[in-house]
Amino acid sequence: MLAPRCAAAPLKPHPPTALLTPAMAGLLERIARARRAPFHAMTPAQARAAYEAGAEVLDLPRAPLGRVEALALPGGDGSPRPARLYAVDHAPRPALLYLHGGGFVVGSLETHDSLCRQLALLSGWAVVALDYRLAPEHRFPAAVDDAWAAMRALAASPGRHGLAGRPIAVGGDSAGGTLAAACALHARDLGLPLALQLLVTPGTSAHADTASRRLFADGFLLDAATIEWFFDHAIERGHRSDWRFAPLEADVDGVAPACVILAECDPLVDEGLAYADRLRAAGVPVTLELYRGVTHDFIKMGRALKEARAAMQAAAAALQAAVPRTGDPR
Repeated sequence: MLAPRCAAAPLKPHPPTALLTPAMAGLLERIARARRAPFHAMTPAQARAAYEAGAEVLDLPRAPLGRVEALALPGGDGSPRPARLYAVDHAPRPALLYLHGGGFVVGSLETHDSLCRQLALLSGWAVVALDYRLAPEHRFPAAVDDAWAAMRALAASPGRHGLAGRPIAVGGDSAGGTLAAACALHARDLGLPLALQLLVTPGTSAHADTASRRLFADGFLLDAATIEWFFDHAIERGHRSDWRFAPLEADVDGVAPACVILAECDPLVDEGLAYADRLRAAGVPVTLELYRGVTHDFIKMGRALKEARAAMQAAAAALQAAVPRTGDPR
């Protein structure tokens, strides 16, 4: 006689930490053990100093290049902004305007030096990093205005800096990805052709209402409290639906092709996916790379994460594919 079947016990949902790769989980554990104060417990000046000190600890060593030069590009208020040009040599190569992450409050040319060197080395493009104005001293739309002014200047006079006349691309990570998306929209409106918009873990939404914002709100490097701290410093709450801050609010028809690089365990991943879907629905060519088991800012962890190195290769490949005629963007 068969024993009566017992009702199956309900399955327990896996905690979101179960999604992490072992290497990523180990890094987060080390970060937690260090007990560093979060950005939202600091002043902006303290947060900038802390980010500057730790931004490249896990990044790949700074690659030697044939050309690394200080530049000045016009800012949105008419004043020159510091910039830095990276290239493998002095040949006239096309330019990628690169906009660093940091929530519009932290970050600098120094915090993203290694990343820009790797992009230049792997892609063959010249990477021009911009030191745009930061909040709270310069609130929205100061960073957008600086990015737009720099993009227009590079496109109008590339020879001034020894760059190729075309093509030009824009890119950035995190808040810099938001700025790059806004640049692509502005370029479309100006009739300025861009070869590519490179969007690495970008913020695209004004609202903290996605599933990933809830699932990865705490303990996954970029916490909900820190995002809100960034936003409070950067922009008035009533302006957050402005498409220059939240590209998901924009009409994206006719913008440049996109390479979108996302991290699975990132509170911003759902809005990144939504933006890629919006672009595709508008007929924009999109290359989407989703790296499983890693967090926001993973692309700057190349010493420890193979996914970071793969993402750099994917970004470089997308830039190379934007110059299909010769395979060499000179």
